[in-house]
Amino acid sequence: MLILGVDPGSRATGWGAIRCDGPEVRLVEAGTLTPPAADPLPRRLAALAAGIGEIADRLRPATAVLESPFHGMNARSLIVLAQARGALIAALAARDVEVREFTPAEVKSAVAGSGRAGKPEVARMVRLLLAMRGDGAGAALSTDASDALAVALCCARRLRHDRISELHGRSK
Repeated sequence: MLILGVDPGSRATGWGAIRCDGPEVRLVEAGTLTPPAADPLPRRLAALAAGIGEIADRLRPATAVLESPFHGMNARSLIVLAQARGALIAALAARDVEVREFTPAEVKSAVAGSGRAGKPEVARMVRLLLAMRGDGAGAALSTDASDALAVALCCARRLRHDRISELHGRSK
């Protein structure tokens, strides 16, 4: 199963694809969509939707997953983030990609073992869980791409847990 993690932002949107084969999880690709900063917001949103659409068309993920927005953001930032999320979700839904969401605490807990883990710890655990070395495919991972991979890993863990629970429930 291919899972596409997305870390939305109007200036930079991270994305990362992982493939899950049983208990094994491996990195497929990751990157960052960065529309021109000088473009007005509607153009940046269109560029993000087109970019994630191209990625979804090429990789054909079974599911896409985003982190739900966190509280404490100022109203203006939250509105712009919501618009970016909307553009990305609409582009994925137009391609019949299932979209899931997890809270920041769920993602941190699934990847780093604590819902209060910091970004450096989450990024380190993403690299460890995906067996990424200091060179090669994941060497220059942006923070946004690392966050997207963390969300994808959280989804993979949740799906695995749900399957185990389902199997356990059937055996009773």
